[in-house]
Amino acid sequence: MSVLVCSDLDRTLIYSSAALHLEGTDAAMPRLLCVELYQAAPLSFMTETAARGLEALAGAATLVPTTTRTPEQYARVHLLEKQPAYAICANGGHILVDGADDADWASAVRARMEESSAALAEVREHLASVQGEFVLKQRTASDLFAYTVVDRAALPQGWVEDLTGWCAERGWRTSLQGRKVYCLPTGLTKAAAAAEVARRTGAEAMLAAGDSLLDIELLEAATASIRPAHGELHDTGWTARSGPATAVTRARGVLAGEEIVAWLLVRSGAGLPGTITGTAPPA
Repeated sequence: MSVLVCSDLDRTLIYSSAALHLEGTDAAMPRLLCVELYQAAPLSFMTETAARGLEALAGAATLVPTTTRTPEQYARVHLLEKQPAYAICANGGHILVDGADDADWASAVRARMEESSAALAEVREHLASVQGEFVLKQRTASDLFAYTVVDRAALPQGWVEDLTGWCAERGWRTSLQGRKVYCLPTGLTKAAAAAEVARRTGAEAMLAAGDSLLDIELLEAATASIRPAHGELHDTGWTARSGPATAVTRARGVLAGEEIVAWLLVRSGAGLPGTITGTAPPA
């Protein structure tokens, strides 16, 4: 059976040093592999066990990194020795084929957004009007959506909720991930791009993994799915409203990423190769 595996990256497969959540003595810590550099400094990691598992998974299924990162941000990440044939970036706004942007898909996404959501310029103007000391940066991504980098400790109570309500009235939604508050059109989804890749590859089943509200449609569209025991979905107690129940890892942080890889390997039919000796995946 042909299997498509669509997985979020940040805080699902790869982790910054602040998100590792490792506990215990230094001597007992797992070996980590740096998979992303930013300005020549290490930025994102996964365990070496997870990295070996991903290589095995890529050999058994069509592995599609599925991220809210822009194509430029995704290009910094080196998950595999050989670049995956497909990647989904900008929350579904871009499909990369052998590293090249599919211009027809990007154009079609923009056309759908224009029909269903307020313009990005209106959202940017609103965000600029509600600045405070807690706002560190404001950015747009691929001319598709906006995000604000905030000081979580100084974030005013109710600010995200108020922004969410304002966005909902205009066909947009929000997601708080780490220090970033994302504002995206509701029609911009990873699930739509994953369905297109499934069509192109002839996949008979899809496995999915993710940790944020932006991953909900993807998880619910999958044949089977998993999320880590941390992040936005975990904090809100999210459970799937349709389709099979989403599995949850036992561990948090980078070790949850290792569990996710093991779970995907088993569900893809590849099984756990002898080199994978980490925590057994959840049911």
